Amino acid sequence: MKQSLGRFFDELDPTVFWIGFLVSVVAIGIFFMNPSESAAVMDSINSFLWNEFMWVYVLAMFLMVAFSLWLLVGPWGKIKLGDPDEEPAFSNLEFFAMMFSAGIAAGIVFWGPAEALFHYDTVPPYVGAESQSTEAAVGALQYTLFHWGISYWVPYLVIGIPIAYFAYRHDAPMRISTVIAPFIGIDNLDGALAKTIDILAVFATIGGIATTLGFVGSQFLTGLEYDYGITFGDAGTILVISGLTIAFTVSVVLGVRKGIRMLSLFNLGLFGLLCLAVFALGPTNFIMNVGSQAIGGYISEFFQMSLYTNAEGGGEWVGDWTVFYWAWVFSWAAFGGLFVARISRGRTVRQVTATALLGATAATVPWFLTMGGTAIFFEQSGTAPMLTTVGEYGVEVSGFPLFEGLPFGAVLSAVFMLLVVTFFVTSADSSTLALGMLTTGGAERPSTINRVIWGALMGVLASLLIVGGGIDALRSAAIITGGPFAIIGVLAIIGMCLEFQQIRPLLQSDVDRSDSDTHHRSPESTSVQSTTVDDD
Repeated sequence: MKQSLGRFFDELDPTVFWIGFLVSVVAIGIFFMNPSESAAVMDSINSFLWNEFMWVYVLAMFLMVAFSLWLLVGPWGKIKLGDPDEEPAFSNLEFFAMMFSAGIAAGIVFWGPAEALFHYDTVPPYVGAESQSTEAAVGALQYTLFHWGISYWVPYLVIGIPIAYFAYRHDAPMRISTVIAPFIGIDNLDGALAKTIDILAVFATIGGIATTLGFVGSQFLTGLEYDYGITFGDAGTILVISGLTIAFTVSVVLGVRKGIRMLSLFNLGLFGLLCLAVFALGPTNFIMNVGSQAIGGYISEFFQMSLYTNAEGGGEWVGDWTVFYWAWVFSWAAFGGLFVARISRGRTVRQVTATALLGATAATVPWFLTMGGTAIFFEQSGTAPMLTTVGEYGVEVSGFPLFEGLPFGAVLSAVFMLLVVTFFVTSADSSTLALGMLTTGGAERPSTINRVIWGALMGVLASLLIVGGGIDALRSAAIITGGPFAIIGVLAIIGMCLEFQQIRPLLQSDVDRSDSDTHHRSPESTSVQSTTVDDD
């Protein structure tokens, strides 16, 4: 124990850790003593932000999408995040599973059955169709794909890629402030500006993850009530979330390779199995017919939707949905980008970008078309009273009446509950690891005590948000904490342009050296290196 405490204190970045820790404790205390008032204040700040600065969120996301597409097809995609001859630390499947589980995890189980159903009933102004019509169904799925397609992934890339580049090629610290290295130099990353960015990253991560854990925790509790009649008061809610917190803390203590990697692979398999089962047992023809039109509209109208603010209507719908999602993923970009950097060693910029834009989106689209399409069809056909049930229990219930309307519904619902838990854990364990890295000056394997502290804090905050403010408080927390990272993401893009343009003449020599080393390296040596780069 004494040795563990010694390591904990030795590796700390005292400024970032203690400011982040103390402010978090104060926030928890205020929310605990005044939950309703705190939720109301958060809501008013949230309304101000999307009313006055909607354009910041919208334009920042559009710029990130455009830049990420350039990384995918342009010459900078050849840049290796590590030495030119270095092999990836994880296999392609492991890398994809961890990125996907950490990046979208909890949101996809919460909103998968729910979002399109909401848009089908309350049609987005951009779609302009009659409520609960066929056109509304197509537009509902189209907007859901817009919110969860390629745009959702790009903040992780614009934060994670420069961190990985500077960390693995120039020995920079593994922390968020590394994105400003092109402006101030790596030797100056211990200054006031860098510390401020890392502290903001701690707050954004806590806010974003507490939001996510609150969403999924409330979904788990609602599932227990709906399926099994088990209800919890405030104390019971806190106990359940505490139990889930212990689960993800154990996972993160085990490390990336033994904990997060294995759970992510299990998660991905369960996710695919459930999606396939619902597609096969549900309204397959409806999903394919309406989904095909939704995909076509998403592709053909992507740029218009990306810049749409509904200014003529006051922007309320865009603020409640699109700005909320963009702010949420911006708040996740702090930990998500850092986690992507942590697992990207040995890959090229193009490989990392393609995994997010192409691989993750290809996995996301079928899920939202299947779950959203089934929910709409069941409401439309009267198979299940989806909107009535949501009105009674809340948005978090939407998946459970959906499964009830399918063959083997009880089994599918139980699998969904398990998926909710595993997604909860994979979201939380990767973010807890990122908080440990942020508060230790960039240690890739923070001490166990550090990880346990942040895991406990996030679990407590998620519990209080559920008990005190519900969904509205969770939305507000995401928008408030995500705002600064819209700006930091833009700075990261500018920094990458400055740095990558300077090293462009070296790209071909990197590729030639890598090809030469690969040609002369035996299969056995390649296998050994790929399994020993990261042993956590």
